[in-house]
Amino acid sequence: MNKPIKKIAIVRLSALGDIVNSAVVLQFIKQHFPNAVIDWIVEEAFSDILLSHPDIDNVYAINLKKLKKEKSLGLLYKNISKLKALDHYDIIIDIQGLIKSAIVARILGKNTHGFDKNSIREPLAALLYKTTSKIPYQENVVKRNAFVVADALGFEISDAMILTKEAIFPITKNFELLSDKKNIALVIGASWESKIYPKELVAKICNELQEQCYIIWGNEKEKNEAQWIVEQCKFATLAPSLKLHELVSFISNMDLLIGNDTGPTHMAWAQNIPSITLLGPTNKRMIYETPKNIGIKSHSEVNILKINKNDFSIRDIPYEDVVKKAKELLYDGI
Repeated sequence: MNKPIKKIAIVRLSALGDIVNSAVVLQFIKQHFPNAVIDWIVEEAFSDILLSHPDIDNVYAINLKKLKKEKSLGLLYKNISKLKALDHYDIIIDIQGLIKSAIVARILGKNTHGFDKNSIREPLAALLYKTTSKIPYQENVVKRNAFVVADALGFEISDAMILTKEAIFPITKNFELLSDKKNIALVIGASWESKIYPKELVAKICNELQEQCYIIWGNEKEKNEAQWIVEQCKFATLAPSLKLHELVSFISNMDLLIGNDTGPTHMAWAQNIPSITLLGPTNKRMIYETPKNIGIKSHSEVNILKINKNDFSIRDIPYEDVVKKAKELLYDGI
């Protein structure tokens, strides 16, 4: 960049896991631009996780999902007016790469940066950017997020930097855990049914590990599933109802997290907590593997450009494989 960067806007509207995997860039931006103001524009439903972040100056929540659902011109005007009222930015970085996020970025100002037309699922979005970055869509999502931001701001985020990152989110709440055993969180929900590991196998994992297992849930259906698991397992208990920032703090207290490819599972990697991600219709592109954050993929082949939401192969992952990896992470001192 030719002039000093004083004010940066990040556009990453959704979803939870993508926001978690994008927020890693904040600490690296601050290393290079310690005095820069960083604002984040996000869907209202996910704003809670960002509100307490020390590297974000302002979180601007918009409700595009409600707008789409209600088809309200008044709500559209309200959202656009909110964005137009924001101050001038030296650069606006769209990490999401969708038409809707590109429009939001362009409303904020002209100095927009995003992925080029060959690097995103919706190529028309690239027409709204002043400058672009080229990185294959099939590349790891965390690396893509890091690259587009670093490229926009003129520095590099290396694998070594990501591997040695600080915990991404602050701990905002303390929890009293139930025992002196190892504490394991299990995330049983997901946005698609085909991403969900069977509750019967989750129960078998808990019974095999014989450590304190907390079953995390996010809605009434998941709560009922979690309660069923608890009833089958001597060492399992229902996690409390948690807001997003509380969920981060809860997971930060765990010795291990096991879960589907979904936002709460990614929080373990974000907080440098050991984790096992179970993958069926998606692949390891969706996670950043480290010695203590691993993925177990089902046997199915995945075309990342055309995800098959009817791929239920996650159900075929042997629970014994999950238990084996869990014991390695818990007891082998990794």
